[in-house]
Amino acid sequence: MERKEFLRSLGAGAAFALTFPCLQGCSKDDVNGDIVEEPTGVDFTVDLTSQEAQALASNGGFILKNLVVIVKNLEGEYVAASQVCSHQSYDQVRFVDESGGIFYCDVHGSRFDQDGAPLNQVDSSPARALKVYNTELNGSILRIYE
Repeated sequence: MERKEFLRSLGAGAAFALTFPCLQGCSKDDVNGDIVEEPTGVDFTVDLTSQEAQALASNGGFILKNLVVIVKNLEGEYVAASQVCSHQSYDQVRFVDESGGIFYCDVHGSRFDQDGAPLNQVDSSPARALKVYNTELNGSILRIYE
């Protein structure tokens, strides 16, 4: 018996019960990104002379690493925050040159200042503060940690 015939013999309800967990197993959303948990135990370094850190050479530039947005803000200081939005846990937080530089999630429009405080309410469900990490520069090595 072929799979199609087998599923037809089970009926729509049983077919749905068998396939629904498979469809939900992946949290990837092609439009909005991934739904993920906020990173914990963050402690890593970025070599600012490396190719991966090239965007950090300019004020307003940012990179994404280990679910963290690492920014050289408009004043030339390094700031790091969770890439995971506190509103609904999408991994779409980025840095934008708006209002002096803010963190922004384009899924539902959540906006955060550089210390992580939410700047707006979204869908009558306000975002909590965005997790901001410590940064420490030692020569050309930038450490991001909790």
